[in-house]
Amino acid sequence: MRIPYAVRMKDMVDSFWRAAAYCLRPKVILLSLLPLLVSVAAVLGLGWLYWELAVAGVRAWLEQWSLVLSFLQWLESVGAAGFNAVLAPLIVVALAVPVIVVASLLLVAWLMTPTLVNLVASRRFETLERKRGAGWLSAALWSIGYMLFALLLLVLSLPLWFIPPLVLVLPPLIWGWLTYKVMSFDVLADHASADERKQLMRDKHWPLLAIGIITGYLGAAPSLLWAVSAATLVFAPVLVVLSVWLYTLVFAFAALWFAHFGLSALQSLRQQAAPDVVAEPTPPAAAASSPALAGGAPAALPPP
Repeated sequence: MRIPYAVRMKDMVDSFWRAAAYCLRPKVILLSLLPLLVSVAAVLGLGWLYWELAVAGVRAWLEQWSLVLSFLQWLESVGAAGFNAVLAPLIVVALAVPVIVVASLLLVAWLMTPTLVNLVASRRFETLERKRGAGWLSAALWSIGYMLFALLLLVLSLPLWFIPPLVLVLPPLIWGWLTYKVMSFDVLADHASADERKQLMRDKHWPLLAIGIITGYLGAAPSLLWAVSAATLVFAPVLVVLSVWLYTLVFAFAALWFAHFGLSALQSLRQQAAPDVVAEPTPPAAAASSPALAGGAPAALPPP
């Protein structure tokens, strides 16, 4: 049965404000520190080891393009010679941001989502049976597979990022699609059976994708910290920590939004299937063999 559009929107809005309220809980804020610490340690460690090497490599790569050299010479002629010094670092940051976003999403999915789903289930869906349709290994393989595919899409779309409108559209769409794929699977992995999960991800495809895209655009907001000015490179260590923390909070909110929406949809699915089980007719053979229905006399067997 097709669910009316107004009902689907009501479910999405209801799940949205519940997820926002849960983000204010001290437990959720404390949980966000774990992926934050892992992400910041990894990003700062890699930056400490490879920042100069990466900038030098990008600068050498730019110098091989005559068109880029002509552009930089033109900038010098108009008094913008300083842009030459920050172009390579800006490109390194632009290439690193998508990787940081994807890594933050996966860390939240692995380190926070199971606990957040249990928090939502314990407060709203205590009676919802856990059918454990997918284990940890299946969820990890699912996440890694779609992560690699999303990174491939980001790489293939890089030439389009130089078109101003598309750079504001394509990356958030890819992040949103990845969020939809990863979070939908993770929030249903423990409670839904494999068949229920597949049915919900098929029947609720558009609402789940809409939630993913909205959170994808929310996840793109911390990237604006780097777009304010080239001078922000001076504060790169501080901005890295701040942006990673914002990514973590956005994806924690996404996990809560998917959990509220997904578990509510699973509960509705089982409630719709319950009347069919209760009203199942008694088999004819059992009715014929019942003494109460046959007046106590042995029931005659049907001919072979």
